Amino acid sequence: MPEKKGKLHIVLVEPEIPQNTGNIARTCAATGAGLHLIEPLGFEISDRYLKRAGLDYWQYLELHTYQNLEDFFQKNRGEFYFFTTKGKKNHTQVSYDGDVYLFFGKETKGLPEDLLRANLDRALRLPMKENIRSLNLSNSVAIAVYEVLRQWEFEGFQTEGFLPEV
Repeated sequence: MPEKKGKLHIVLVEPEIPQNTGNIARTCAATGAGLHLIEPLGFEISDRYLKRAGLDYWQYLELHTYQNLEDFFQKNRGEFYFFTTKGKKNHTQVSYDGDVYLFFGKETKGLPEDLLRANLDRALRLPMKENIRSLNLSNSVAIAVYEVLRQWEFEGFQTEGFLPEV
């Protein structure tokens, strides 16, 4: 079993839709991933749609907010990966080690192109059919999170369920 040496983090750069962020918050709570939100946000943290999508999992969430990307990069260190439809490398072609930060952009524009140009070797794509613009943000995050956890062999996770006797 590989040794898990770090922590998983999700970074949302200027998310716009509260329901997506709420769904992502629930994924983070269920997987122990930290959630980092880069302002400006398209909603208030107290937004009822955000809270509703996250259900009753907010108490399990490690949540951080930042004024901008510069603020984030000043306060965090680790392995950064940038998920984008513009990536040349598939998300499964990377070994995720250490403190891993998975970046996702706003729903309407994705990540800033200058950020991607500065990190081309870490710009990753989720494979899709041609002529499809993109996947839903919360679905993309879930796919990426579970690839990292798969590589970490789901260390510390309940991997088997059970059916009660009838």
